[in-house]
Amino acid sequence: MNVELRHLRALAAIGDEGTITGAAHALHLTQPALSRTLDQLEARLGTRLVERTTRRLELTEPGRRLWERAHRVLRELDDALAEVATGPRPLRIGFPWGALGRHTVPLLRSWRTEHPGTRLLVRRCDDPEAELRRGEIDAAFLRTRPAPGAGLEALALYRESRLAAVPDGDPLAERGTVRLADLAQRPVAICATAATTSAELWPEEARPETFEVANVDEWLTAIATGESVGVTAESTLHSYPHPGVRYLPLADADLITVHLVWPHTPTHPATQALRDHAARLLRGGDRQTAAGTDLTGPPSTVRS
Repeated sequence: MNVELRHLRALAAIGDEGTITGAAHALHLTQPALSRTLDQLEARLGTRLVERTTRRLELTEPGRRLWERAHRVLRELDDALAEVATGPRPLRIGFPWGALGRHTVPLLRSWRTEHPGTRLLVRRCDDPEAELRRGEIDAAFLRTRPAPGAGLEALALYRESRLAAVPDGDPLAERGTVRLADLAQRPVAICATAATTSAELWPEEARPETFEVANVDEWLTAIATGESVGVTAESTLHSYPHPGVRYLPLADADLITVHLVWPHTPTHPATQALRDHAARLLRGGDRQTAAGTDLTGPPSTVRS
């Protein structure tokens, strides 16, 4: 099809910037030159990649898929060239909320001891699945299964409890445990970057009022000031302690499965070593299991 790197860079920039003007500026091209490059790419592929009107620009479904893969191809090329000059890059791991809670530091320290030649770079990201597909991270710790057809594989590591988060000084804070019904009469803050809490946790006839906040800082503030309560994974207690928030065991909520997720075609040569390392440390005895579910057997993966 005679598709060149400049074509992929053009589509990547257009998808990122959302406008021809912005993409041309990012690539240091004129708008007519960028438009011609996009026209060439669409002609050579024989399909429309971008819907353009006088007011907006939007990737088509084929365009969105190629945009994600273009990012990955370009990033792998950049990594290969950088490796020649500076050596192997770190193994990049993403997470949307609380990483692995109390397991985070032990896993990172033991990896550094056992794999001193490969540095782990851990960072929080709002949409780890999208960053995995674009090659911006190599693996992620998620508390949901990847979407079907996403080209990702997942290894279930362990299960953790859900906790209620209430303001310090609230009458609920004096209890040893709470139940979902105890929270149902309060507004419940739901963080946009956390995927394990929604109104569907409660029975349909007893669902609380919910509202969305943008990030964990806003979530903690809404609870600490008494504006709301929250429900979260146990890892939040370890990753985000807050003087104005009390975390309490939630007696009647399902456990959450923590997964390691990576692309079907790995983007870093140490991905398999990370999978084995996480399985050995986290699928052992210090974990919680749901009734009838055993995570202690040989590691297995599920492909999405």
